[in-house]
Amino acid sequence: MSELESLYSKVLTELGEDTQREGLLDTPKRAAKAMQFLTSGYQGNLEEVTNGAIFSSDNDEMVVVEGIEFYSLCEHHMLPFIGKCHIGYLPNGKVLGLSKFARIVDLFARRLQIQENMTKQIADAVSEVTGCRGVGVIIEAKHMCMMMRGVQKQNSMMRTSVMQGDFRQNQATRSEFMRLVGL
Repeated sequence: MSELESLYSKVLTELGEDTQREGLLDTPKRAAKAMQFLTSGYQGNLEEVTNGAIFSSDNDEMVVVEGIEFYSLCEHHMLPFIGKCHIGYLPNGKVLGLSKFARIVDLFARRLQIQENMTKQIADAVSEVTGCRGVGVIIEAKHMCMMMRGVQKQNSMMRTSVMQGDFRQNQATRSEFMRLVGL
């Protein structure tokens, strides 16, 4: 039994469960495996995720990828938050392969996280790999820590945004991005 499995077994015992009952026999192993997957972003890095998929381009118009689904774990309660990420950027001689945006989102989402930081980490990463003139990231998510415990508000949704470069300095650029993602 791995250390993580042993810790999950201890949690079950502390909750008053019988770890030997049929339904829980393999739960520590399954829970440990699930947690390792849900936090696999710690094992990745930006270079691996983008895998050289940065291409020369003379396009200098806005590129938007919207509706990238993700799930993450709140670092305060270790409960899920689930949502969508919208990314826009203004190329500066280079564009990034389309699937790499989803991989960048997952790199940061699959960690113990808060949405505010994750939004900035994604923006910084896109800016770093593309050298773009500006980037905008908007995340919309539902947080189980607010829905399942505490105030128990089922229809609440949190929206965060980070605007850098031209997206921050130019209102027309920001407005175009907001319009393209339907906000």
